[in-house]
Amino acid sequence: MRTRVLLTDDHRVLREALRLTLEREPDLAVVGEAGTAREALDLARITQPDVVVLDIGLPDLSGIEVATRLRQWQPAPRIVALSAHADKRFVAEMLRAGAEAYVTKSSAGSELVQAIRTVALGHSYLCPEVAGAMVSEVRRQNGGEGPPQLGRREREVLRLVAEGLRTADIAERLHIAPATVEVHRRNIMRKLDLHSVAELTRHAIREGIVSL
Repeated sequence: MRTRVLLTDDHRVLREALRLTLEREPDLAVVGEAGTAREALDLARITQPDVVVLDIGLPDLSGIEVATRLRQWQPAPRIVALSAHADKRFVAEMLRAGAEAYVTKSSAGSELVQAIRTVALGHSYLCPEVAGAMVSEVRRQNGGEGPPQLGRREREVLRLVAEGLRTADIAERLHIAPATVEVHRRNIMRKLDLHSVAELTRHAIREGIVSL
């Protein structure tokens, strides 16, 4: 049995591209296309889709409002949110409104197909870009997110700073300009929110970048 899909997006070209993608899948059937929220609600009543692919940024009503209304129906269609943004605020609002999946437009295509199949089976789905953003936010809220990652050169500069070398000595050791060393030092302090050589040294020892 094919999953019936209603596409909703205010960009006609994108809708057509997504429709062509979905129509290549033998288990999916596009039963309608809408460019506004009101069109989506009207078509959903007529076509009774299993899944509604719903753009968040519609011109008349937000996708959040449409999702809220659709979830009040009996039976309610599954909702796949489609957005240009992976911002955690949009993701959280759409999930609260009743969306079971969230896919960014930049990763639409195979990700959208996977999302539709997943929600049709009663499960939730987040595209990798969105999943990564949400994991980072949860870690930040729980205090579990580690310090920002330093690049290879930044770690080298940090190690040499912690070993007590001066800027000129570090530049000579790494074969870079002293001004570049200072740029790396400032970036390291900004990333780690540290403000002195002593703090940098303590951090380097704690992280095992340099030993006592």
